[in-house]
Amino acid sequence: MTSQKLIVALAAAAALGFAAYKSGLAGHLTGHLQDAANSPSAAQSEAATKAPVVSVVRVSASDFAETVLVTGSLVAREEILVAPEIEGLKVLKINVDQGDWVKKGDVLATLVSVTLDSLMAQNDASLARSAAAIAQANSQIVESEARLTEAKNSLDRAKPLNKQGYLSGSTFDQRESAAKTAAAQLVAARDGLKSAEASKAEVEAVRRELNWRRGNTDVRAPASGLISRRGARMGAIATAAGVGEPLFRIVQNGEIELDAEVTESQIPKLQDGQTATVKVAGGVKASGTLRLISPEIDPATRLGRVRIFLGENKALKVGAFGSGIIETASSHGLALPVTAVSTAGSQSTVLAVYGDKVQRREVTTGLTAGGLVEIKSGLAEGDSVIARAGSFLRDGDTVRAVPAETAPAAGTASTGVAEPASLSEIQ
Repeated sequence: MTSQKLIVALAAAAALGFAAYKSGLAGHLTGHLQDAANSPSAAQSEAATKAPVVSVVRVSASDFAETVLVTGSLVAREEILVAPEIEGLKVLKINVDQGDWVKKGDVLATLVSVTLDSLMAQNDASLARSAAAIAQANSQIVESEARLTEAKNSLDRAKPLNKQGYLSGSTFDQRESAAKTAAAQLVAARDGLKSAEASKAEVEAVRRELNWRRGNTDVRAPASGLISRRGARMGAIATAAGVGEPLFRIVQNGEIELDAEVTESQIPKLQDGQTATVKVAGGVKASGTLRLISPEIDPATRLGRVRIFLGENKALKVGAFGSGIIETASSHGLALPVTAVSTAGSQSTVLAVYGDKVQRREVTTGLTAGGLVEIKSGLAEGDSVIARAGSFLRDGDTVRAVPAETAPAAGTASTGVAEPASLSEIQ
C-alpha cells in the first residue's frame, strides 16, 4: 500500500514538471515571433506583398491615321443612256456588245429605213407640185397685171369723153368696174403666189425632217466610253429614252465611282479631296478621292451618301460591292491604348504609376486609330500607365507594376489590375 502511494506521487510530480517546461518553451517562442513581427523590415515586406499587381503600358511615340469606313456599290461616274432619235423603226443591225469600248460618233446600231425612203419619195412629189403651183401663180400675176393695165387705160380714155357727153354713163361704169376687177384679180394672183410659196416651204420643212430622220437611222455613240449594257435586239422596235429600256448604256470614259453609305456621326470628318482606298470583292484594290458628300441624311437609316472617284480601271465592275477607307486626318505623337484612358464629359484622365505609387493625371487627347489614342499633353514619353483605366485605385495607392504583356491575365479585362498568382502572395 505504501509503495502504491509512492508511485502515484512520483507520477504527479513528473506531470507537473512537464507542464511547467512546456509553458516556458511556448513563452520563449512567442517572444521571438513578436520581436520579428515588430521589426521595420518585416513591416515593409508585409506591405509590399499585400500591394495589388497592376498591368502597365509605357507611353511611346506612334503615327496616327484617322480613317472612316464606308461601304457601297460601284457605279458609273456618268452613265449615258443611248436611245434612237426616231421611234417606230426596227433594229436592222447591231455593231457592238457589252464590254466593248466605243468612241464618240461610232455607229452602234442601224435601224430599218424603208418607211423613210417611201416618205422621201412622197415628199419629192409634193415639192414638185409646190414648184408648179408657184410657177402658175407667177403666170396669173403677169396676166392680172396686163388686164389691170388695159382696164386702167380704157378707164382713163373714158373719163374725158364722159365729161364731154360723148360716152354714156353705163359704158363708163362698165370700164370703171373692169378696172377694179382687174386690180382685185392681181391681188388674188399675188396671194396665190404667197400660198404656193408657203406650201413649198412646208414641204421643204418636212423634207428636212425626213432627211434628219433618215440620217439618224444610224444610232451613234454620243461620247466615248465602255458599253456596260446592251438592250438592243435584232428586229425589235426601237423606242425613245424614258419609254423603255435604252438600246445601250455607256460608262462615259470608263470612269467608275464607289457610291457608299457612311454613318451620320462620321460625316463631319469628311471633306472633298480626301484620299481613300477601296477594296472590291475578289481582293481588287484601288485608290481614289472623295468627290461628293450628299447634303442630306436618310431619316430612316441615319446614313449619308458619298461618292469616291476611282477613274478608269478594267478590274472594277459596275454593280460590285466595295468597302472604302477614307483617311480623314494624320499626325505623329505620344500614344496609349484606348483602354488606358477614362473620359467623363470633356475631361480625360489616366492612372499613371511612378515608382510604386498611383497618380491620376489629366490628359489632352487627339486622334484615335488602331486601338490607340493620341496624348497631346499630360504625360511624357516613357511614363507608365495602368492598362485599364476603369480600376478601383486612387491617388497615392501602392501597387506592384508589371508590364502588360507579362502581367497575370486574370482580372485585367475589367479593372486593369491583375490578381496575384496565389493567395500566399497576400498572406
